[in-house]
Amino acid sequence: MIRFLNENSVSRRAPMIIFPAIDIKDGQCVRLMQGDPRRSTVYGNDPAAVARKWEEEGAQWLHVVDLDGAFSSEPRNRGVIASILSAVEIPVQVGGGIRHLETIKEYLEMGVNRVILGTAALRRPELVEEACGIFPGRVALGIDARHGLVAIEGWKENTGTDAVSLVRRFSHLNLGAIIYTDIHRDGMQSGVNIDATRRFLKSIGIPVIASGGVASINDIKALLPLVPLGLVGVITGRAIYDGTLDLREAFAFVKAYLEDQVKTTPGK
Repeated sequence: MIRFLNENSVSRRAPMIIFPAIDIKDGQCVRLMQGDPRRSTVYGNDPAAVARKWEEEGAQWLHVVDLDGAFSSEPRNRGVIASILSAVEIPVQVGGGIRHLETIKEYLEMGVNRVILGTAALRRPELVEEACGIFPGRVALGIDARHGLVAIEGWKENTGTDAVSLVRRFSHLNLGAIIYTDIHRDGMQSGVNIDATRRFLKSIGIPVIASGGVASINDIKALLPLVPLGLVGVITGRAIYDGTLDLREAFAFVKAYLEDQVKTTPGK
């Protein structure tokens, strides 16, 4: 079982965190549809300003992805990420093109709280092992899947590897989180795949941050019953940029829901 042991891991006091997503391409804040760079929408030329906005609205964490890095297999937007880190005080997790231990060290020394390894989990599993040993709780495993099978290299390459089987390979490590993305739903605002997320949670028995498909507050409400199964967070992108999800409303609803659950739980 993956353990959440230090301050960089998802807090037990906030068992479902909403992560605003900031995806960076050519230095801009964008959103892609199903990870396709040909289907992108630009939402701002200043990602640091976007980061400040989400922090001001109450975000507890930010989810930042270097899309150029993901497509080229090496970080391309270090300067932009550095500007985001300087602009906010809340923790930031970063992914995209991280393939080497030196890159992990560089990001953590810059002030990133958690790095996300996706393609490396399949291509270089020894890197995940080494990084978790050196930086316990500060490495997240990014599992991006189509129909339950892992996709890598910025989602360009489909594999025959089952997502659940891949996660189980690393179940003995002190990971900071598992981030599970349903590629077919990502950027589509078509609603979260609740059934697939539930099956994934039940199959691995490990805390998970869900991603892909959030369209409105109704998706947040639908996800909350999965918290007892190990759901600890959800990432939202296009919905908050297009305004179909109000972050302040979502934060307030989650807080009230979880407080009510504590009050109604026997022995509390």
